[in-house]
Amino acid sequence: MSTASAPAPASAPAPAVAVTASGWRRHRRALLWSALVLLLLVAQSLLVGLTVNYEASRAQEATDGVAVEVAAEVRRDLVGLQQQMQSLAAQPAPAWTTAAQEMLRQRRSLVRLELRDDTAQPILTADTPHAAPLFTLISRTESDVETEVACAAARRTLVPAFSRSFFVPMPGGLGQELMDLCVPLAGGGRVHGYVVGSVALAPLLEAAVTSGQARAHEISFVEGDGTRLARTGLPRGAGVFRAERLVDLPGATLQLRVDSATGAPRLIPNLSTALVLGLSMALFALVLLLAYDVRRRAMAEGALAEALAFRKAMEDSLVTGLRARGLDGRISYVNPAFCAMVGFSPDELRAAAEPPYWPPEHRVEYRRRQSLRLSPDAAALNAAAREGFETEFMRKGGERFPVMIYEAPLVDGLGKQSGWMSAVLDLSAQRSVEELSRQQQERLQATARLATVGEMASLMSHELNQPLAAIASYASGSLNLLDEPDAQTPALLKQALERINEQAERAGRVIKSVHDFVRRREQLHEAIGADLLLDAVLPLVRLQARKSGTRVELDLPTPAPRVMCDRTMVEQVLLNLTRNGIQAMEAATRPAERVLRLVVRRTHERWVTFTVADAGPGIPPEVAARLFTPFYTTRREGMGLGLSLCRTVIEQHGGALDFGPAAGGAGTEFHFTLPTPRAAPPRPTSPADTATTT
Repeated sequence: MSTASAPAPASAPAPAVAVTASGWRRHRRALLWSALVLLLLVAQSLLVGLTVNYEASRAQEATDGVAVEVAAEVRRDLVGLQQQMQSLAAQPAPAWTTAAQEMLRQRRSLVRLELRDDTAQPILTADTPHAAPLFTLISRTESDVETEVACAAARRTLVPAFSRSFFVPMPGGLGQELMDLCVPLAGGGRVHGYVVGSVALAPLLEAAVTSGQARAHEISFVEGDGTRLARTGLPRGAGVFRAERLVDLPGATLQLRVDSATGAPRLIPNLSTALVLGLSMALFALVLLLAYDVRRRAMAEGALAEALAFRKAMEDSLVTGLRARGLDGRISYVNPAFCAMVGFSPDELRAAAEPPYWPPEHRVEYRRRQSLRLSPDAAALNAAAREGFETEFMRKGGERFPVMIYEAPLVDGLGKQSGWMSAVLDLSAQRSVEELSRQQQERLQATARLATVGEMASLMSHELNQPLAAIASYASGSLNLLDEPDAQTPALLKQALERINEQAERAGRVIKSVHDFVRRREQLHEAIGADLLLDAVLPLVRLQARKSGTRVELDLPTPAPRVMCDRTMVEQVLLNLTRNGIQAMEAATRPAERVLRLVVRRTHERWVTFTVADAGPGIPPEVAARLFTPFYTTRREGMGLGLSLCRTVIEQHGGALDFGPAAGGAGTEFHFTLPTPRAAPPRPTSPADTATTT
């Protein structure tokens, strides 16, 4: 018995150890649950607070939106009233009353109109038909102080002005809060009267508020100390969500207050939703949001690094110079293309207080231009800078070169302008190409002129044969008279010598016309009469016309209009067009119908139109489509440059060259325009100019 009971004391401590371990586990579990519950409570509290705050923000935003809309509508209504009163001010006195009554019927907020003289004393008045007259309990003069102040401001500025609001008592213990609009009647630089309109604030406010706004808000005009001047809206404001806006008017300011009828957000309807969402997603939302945020941050950092590297590579590869300047005008960034353009390193450009690439002779002008462009008030100049402007820079070696600059505001991450970013294009190569093109154009013009002279050589030989043959005949006759003299020999010799002189002058004129045409080299635009242009080419035109039996008709007004042009080039155009017209009639037009008409008309105060019309067969559509294409010609001996050069010359003068069927139906007419000279305005003579002249 003693043997069986001996082991019992050894097993006695086991239940105590088990109880201790179980209590620790329960304590740890309770601690974890307490932490979890605390986490859930914190999460729920935050969620509920955010929800309430969000709803409060929405309610406040809605109230702010109503205030903005009502203020804009009030201002729009008052601006429309101002425009109507300005048109009423233009009405003559007999029709003023009728127009004023019609205006009062249309606008309920306008309760009275007055026509006043230059001393602001009423001449004519009109009251609204929608309410009782205003000044029955008090006279108009008792409430005229604010009106006189507004009219005095209108007199000074010559623009309409509003008065401060004032109260006018009405029968029955009521009254209206009014403000006056004073419109000056000005003429000859002075004010000779006023039109004064009294606006009731309560109807003005009711007209600006919609039914939806009136059902949910109390809207009122208030003084600076909060005194209500006029109100509208069905409910009373709860005083929780308020918004105030100022309606700025010329000479006065109205303070608009919008008080929402909605009270502070309640917890009961939102708490259940917050609890359901929080209990179901609180354990996972924080972890998921944190992981998502970390992932997005890593992606954003990677994308930012990639974008920076891409932008750096792109800027380094550009041939366009990039330059960033601060608002003080100092350079903060340049790309390699800009440094290569001006020859200075980035450190030299950033360290310089003033750009070293400014030419010394232009520094004063560039400083003034930079101060204007970098000023915050130079909106028009900044808009023009975005469109681009041309200027001149200097390389490090002293070489000047033209550049085109485009500028745009440099905005930081907070949306605030911190400077200007410029794109700079070097125009040196472009100017070289333009100069080369100009030289080639001049060579083509010279080639065309020489080709024209070559064609004229055959006409000259034909034309000179007649005077030379006549000279030879008269010379032979004179020699014969000398061999057999008689009493009539001196008279006959004199007659023969006169005929020889006439024919020699005729031959000289033919040669001189071609000589002048070839030798004329002036390339300057000058004001010249259209008749002189035609006179210069008519001798050459008539040479070819006589050869083909063509009549030349000239239709020129008297006096002839003057044009601004390069005389040599325009004469080449006229000669090319007339030669084309004569050649077009040689094969397909009967000799009796070969007529070339030259017409000059001033079709606009700035333009003169020249027309060259022939009676040829016209131009086929397939030829007309390529008529001005260089090196395209329908004649075997032609170069295909005449019409192309003609159009280029006319377009360089700012005009246009075109063609179409002749007015009579048969033939073709080419017409082009040239500008007329602009009369320069006379410059006023200052005392300094007079002293210098004397």
